[in-house]
Amino acid sequence: MTKARRMMQEDIKLVDLIIELVDARVPLASRNPDIDQLGRGKSRIVLLNKADLADSTCSRQWKEYFQARGIHVMEINARTGGGMKAIHGLVQKACGEKIARDRKRGIVNRPVRAMVVGIPNVGKSTFINSFAGKACTKTGNRPGVTKGKQWIRLDRSLELLDTPGILWPKFEDPRTGMLLAFIGSINDEIINMEELACDLLRLLGELYPASVPERYGIPWEEDPARMLGEIARSRGCLAKGEDLDLERAAGILTDDFRSGRLGRITLEQPLLEQAPPEQEEKR
Repeated sequence: MTKARRMMQEDIKLVDLIIELVDARVPLASRNPDIDQLGRGKSRIVLLNKADLADSTCSRQWKEYFQARGIHVMEINARTGGGMKAIHGLVQKACGEKIARDRKRGIVNRPVRAMVVGIPNVGKSTFINSFAGKACTKTGNRPGVTKGKQWIRLDRSLELLDTPGILWPKFEDPRTGMLLAFIGSINDEIINMEELACDLLRLLGELYPASVPERYGIPWEEDPARMLGEIARSRGCLAKGEDLDLERAAGILTDDFRSGRLGRITLEQPLLEQAPPEQEEKR
């Protein structure tokens, strides 16, 4: 990760624009905090990917949040192509001053060079393949598929630089790690999935208390461990004998959340997460 960050620091000098993909369900947790510092002075676009899985009201509020900070933003669904056609226009808008300067100097037809960044598993490679209309990068449903950088020329007006997904090595806030585990940006194999499922149930109880009862046909339980047991019972998750297989139930719950079967859910709500820009500056 240190090597990838150093590589990004060098590559950023070559580009006009940074396109950052985030997961629309956790737009702050899924941002790499280094990007703001590394990308200072560059035109910026944030793409709220997997917008079809997120709460549309929250996504609208997150768009306002980023726009208030001078960042162009758009909701997309890279897997189905939703919103992709409008990105070219957004790139031209974000780089309007650069394009105008080039024309004033007599430079025409020089493509905008954009770096595409994003932490593992936010759909960066899927976005590039969808945007380019061909399988030009490797894709996968596990973190860290993109291993090295590559330039992709889309047309005469735009070139993309793909970079490895960087997950910063230490989280200042443990909650950030928890949110990233919910969306699958941290490998499930190194996580206690029962504990993760209980954490998810606590948060869903605060934000979307009807989602779990509606999905599994069970009453809400304040104790997340008991709630996980009810999910196991409702889905027939049994270990040897009559014991409940809570690990299997935890996998069902997290899969249902990640796939949208619990409904459109945003786990970071803009009005709860952030103060206005002027208040943030005072901190």
